[in-house]
Amino acid sequence: MKLTRHILMLFVLLTAVSCDNVLDKQPLDKLQGENLFSNPEGVKLYMANLYYQLPIEDFTFFRQGFNWNTGDPNNGGFAPAMITDEAVHTEFGDFIGNDDFQWWDQGYKLIRDTNILIDIIPTLDVSEDETKALVGESAFIRAYAYFALVKRYGGVPLITAVQKYEGDVEALKVPRSTEKETWDFVLKECDIAIANLADAWPGGERRATKWVAYALKSRAALHAASLAKYGSRAPISGTAVDQKLVGIEKSAAADYYKAAIESSEAIINSGKFALYKPTPASPEEAAENYRKLFEDPNIAPTEAIFIKGFARPGAGTGHNYGIWYQPNQTANGWPHPGRMNPTLDLIDAYETYANPGQNAPVTTTVAGNDVNDYNGFDPAKNYKRFDDPAGIYKDKDARLWATAILPGTAWKGQKIIIQAGFVKPDGNAQLFGGEPVKVGNTTIYPYGAADRTQYSGFDTWGGNNTRTGVSFKKFLSEGVNVAPGWNQTVSDWADFRYAEILLNYAEAIVESGTGTVAKGAQALNGIRRRAGHTKDIPLTIDNVIRERRVELAFENKRFWDLVRRREYHTLFNNRVRHALIPVLDLRVTPAKYIFIRQNIARLNPATFDYKQYYRYIPGVGSNGLVQNPQY
Repeated sequence: MKLTRHILMLFVLLTAVSCDNVLDKQPLDKLQGENLFSNPEGVKLYMANLYYQLPIEDFTFFRQGFNWNTGDPNNGGFAPAMITDEAVHTEFGDFIGNDDFQWWDQGYKLIRDTNILIDIIPTLDVSEDETKALVGESAFIRAYAYFALVKRYGGVPLITAVQKYEGDVEALKVPRSTEKETWDFVLKECDIAIANLADAWPGGERRATKWVAYALKSRAALHAASLAKYGSRAPISGTAVDQKLVGIEKSAAADYYKAAIESSEAIINSGKFALYKPTPASPEEAAENYRKLFEDPNIAPTEAIFIKGFARPGAGTGHNYGIWYQPNQTANGWPHPGRMNPTLDLIDAYETYANPGQNAPVTTTVAGNDVNDYNGFDPAKNYKRFDDPAGIYKDKDARLWATAILPGTAWKGQKIIIQAGFVKPDGNAQLFGGEPVKVGNTTIYPYGAADRTQYSGFDTWGGNNTRTGVSFKKFLSEGVNVAPGWNQTVSDWADFRYAEILLNYAEAIVESGTGTVAKGAQALNGIRRRAGHTKDIPLTIDNVIRERRVELAFENKRFWDLVRRREYHTLFNNRVRHALIPVLDLRVTPAKYIFIRQNIARLNPATFDYKQYYRYIPGVGSNGLVQNPQY
C-alpha cells in the first residue's frame, strides 16, 4: 500500500491570501464564520492559520518564541540546544532566563481561534466525513496547544469554548486547573482526534491524521509519566504546589506510562511506519542515510509521521539554519556562520562499534586515563597521534559523523580545517592564536591556514569559528549554497518521526516495568541497527537515555528530556561544558595531530535553578492566577 505522507506545509496556503489580514480585519461572529467555511478554500484558509500557530519546536523555534523567521529575525543564532549539553554558541555564553521559552498569550490566542472553529462546526453544511475531520483536527490542534502550555507552566486555565465579553471582566477569568487535570485534558483531546481523523488525507494533504494524534499522545503521556515519577527529585513549595497547580502525584505515573505504551504500540502495530533504510551495509552507509534523512525528511515517508514544511525563501516562509550554522569556510558570504558548536559532552555519548552499549568518552592519551582531565596541554603526557584529524573519531557511531562536521572531513567539496594551534618542536604549545612558525621550508599557521576564509575553528574574529573542535552538520544541505540573507533556507522539519515513537515506547516499558520487555528491546535495537550496530544491547534506562541523546540530537528534545526527568539541576550545577581541541604536534616528523580535552574557552559555568522547571505566568496582577513557585 502506498503510504500518504502526513506533512505540514502551511506556507503554500499563505501565498495567495494572508491569513492575518483576513482574520484580523474580520473578527468572526457566527455569520462570518459560516461564510468563511462555506467552501473548501475557506476551510483551508482558516486551517492554515491554526497550523501556522502550532507550537512546533522547529528551525524557527528560539528562546524568544515560535516562528522566529520574520524579515530580520536576528537573535545571533542562539538556539535552544545551546542551553543544554548538546552545544554552545560560538561567542555567546548566556543561560536560561526567566523570559525564555514563554508561550502564554500566543498559546491562548491559538486556543481561542481553535475554539471558534469547534463552536461553529455543528452549524456547518458539510458532509459527515468532513465534520469528523474538522472535529479531529481541531482536537489535535487544541491538544498540541495545551501540551505546550502544561509542559511550561503546569496546570493552566482550561478554556473549551469561546468567551464573550458582556461587561463583566471577572466573569472571563478562569482559574488554573491542576497540573494533572491539564495533562489529562491533553490526552483526552488526543483521543478525540484519534477517533475522528482518518489514516490519511485523500489527496495526501499535509495535515494531521490519526497517526499524528497518536504520536502527540505518545510524546505527551511520556512527559507526564516522567514528571509524576521523578518530580520528587526537585522539590519545590508554595501556594501553587499546595493547590496541585504544579506537580503530579507519583501514583499517576503508571497510567501515563500505560498511555505512552498503548499509543506508541498503535503506531508500531499499524504496519504503516518504518525506519528509513533500517539495514545499512556499513557504518559509512548508515551515516549517509541518517544525514540525508534530515537534509530532506520527505525522502522517508514511512519514518516522517508529521513534517512542517518551509515553502520558499523569505520572511515567514524560510529559516536560517543554512546561514547561522554553516562552517566558516562554506558561509557563502554570510558574516557570522558556524555558530552551533557541538560539545565534547555530546560527542562522548556516542558509542563505538567495538564496545556497544557502553559509554565511550574520547581518550586522547595512550594510557587512556584522561577522560576527566580538562586542564589543557601537558607536555609530560603521551598523547595519541593521528595523521588525519578525524582519526580520533574512528569507530564512533555513524550518527556522530552525520550530525557534526569533524575536523579534516569534507563538506561542500572543501576540507574543513579546525585547528587550535600547534606544539612547537621545542615542546612549547602555542594555542588559540599567535604568529606562524617555520618548520624547514613549511610555514605552519596556528589555525591551519593563512587566511580567515580558509579555516573554521577557534579564531575569535567575528564569532565565526567553532570553539569546541567540531562544526555542525545535521539538517544542513550539502548540495545547496544558501544565499547570504535572512530566511533563505527551505529544508523541512520532521516534528514527529518513527524513531522517537520507538524510543518513547522503550522508555515507557523500562520505566514502568510493564509491557513486553522483548518488544521494547526490539524497538531500541532497531534504531541502533539503522545506525550500523550489529550487536543488540539490553533494555535498560541508561541505554534508552543514551540512545535518545544521539538519535534525537538537535531536534529540540534534550531540553525537555532534562526537564521532564528532573535532571537539569543535577547536570547543570555550576556546569562547565567541554571541547576537544585538535593541535598539530611539530615534535614529530612528519607532524601529526594530538587532541586535548579541556573546558570551552570564554564560557561561564551554568546552573539550573529549581524554579526553572516551570516558567512564570505573565499578568497575574490582572488575570488573578496563582503564580508559579519562586517567581
